Amino acid sequence: MSLTNSSDCNIYSDMEPFTYFYYLIFLIGFIGSCFALWTFAHTEDKCKSMNIYLINLLTADFLLTLALPMKITVDLGIASWKLKIFHCQVTACFIYINMYLSIIFLGFVSMDRCLQLIQKCKIYRIQEPGFARMISAVVWVMVLFIMVPNMAIPIQEIQEAPTVGCIDFKTKVGRDWHVFTNFICSAIFLNFSAMVLISNFLTIKLLYQNKYCGNYHNAKKALVNILLVTASYIICFVPYHIVRIPYTLSQSKAITTDCSLRQSLFKAKESTLLFGMSNLCFDPILYYYLSNTFRMKVIKTLGSSKDKRVSSDDTETCGKQAKQTDFSAETLQVFPEDKCDAN
Repeated sequence: MSLTNSSDCNIYSDMEPFTYFYYLIFLIGFIGSCFALWTFAHTEDKCKSMNIYLINLLTADFLLTLALPMKITVDLGIASWKLKIFHCQVTACFIYINMYLSIIFLGFVSMDRCLQLIQKCKIYRIQEPGFARMISAVVWVMVLFIMVPNMAIPIQEIQEAPTVGCIDFKTKVGRDWHVFTNFICSAIFLNFSAMVLISNFLTIKLLYQNKYCGNYHNAKKALVNILLVTASYIICFVPYHIVRIPYTLSQSKAITTDCSLRQSLFKAKESTLLFGMSNLCFDPILYYYLSNTFRMKVIKTLGSSKDKRVSSDDTETCGKQAKQTDFSAETLQVFPEDKCDAN
């Protein structure tokens, strides 16, 4: 296939249908994130490793809520030229910062939850609040180190035209760093996807082994929750990364593509990116099912009668909480002190 001049190929048209979904994602995600922020702010127990990872996930989600209105404006074609440049340099990077922070922290959350069930009486380093804060800071520095150069590397002047995309503003150095960034991020995705899937598989296996227990009803509920979390992770992030590599190669002109193929790759990338950003809607549900303290606060806030049955033992000091699990109450009830006979 011969390489088509980018000035003769408009792959950025017909973006308006995507914006309707972005409106919905922004509205649901913004309300959910605000409620989650309010709930965590009024929760006394912020010292458990699970809550630390979830709070970092919530912070990443707010970066995405800042970026979405700008992306909607650009996709509608009503943004000024300077606003489009700003989006390409800054807010578009927020989208990818959120995506990979979400993937990483979901990996830590899945591992933490798995360790809670497999070794209830043993605390691993990753479950210690101090270590959780340290590793979270390292993750933020690492992701920003990868992404910020995409914002900081100078861009080239280019004449305004509807066929111009974000990649066209980049100099050769910018394009090379963009390609490098995408391959590094793909490696992050593969490693932490393995962490998520293996941790959830071990958790599901452990729950399934208790199907003959008297309290299997609780295990079944927890099993469904974990399957839903795993399915949402796969739906949100796997399709995008299948498309991302060939799309990046076509952007960098490492492979020759004609106009129709470039249009198909771009539409596929935007469609799968939409799935990736939908994690903004799912995360508040994740907080509810994975954080016992968050769930208790929500129940109390909504005035449910369940909060009357919450024992005062649920609130303890941070030092003691570091030795406790923070997984769903239903799940923990599956594993009593006297382990049930598998027969």
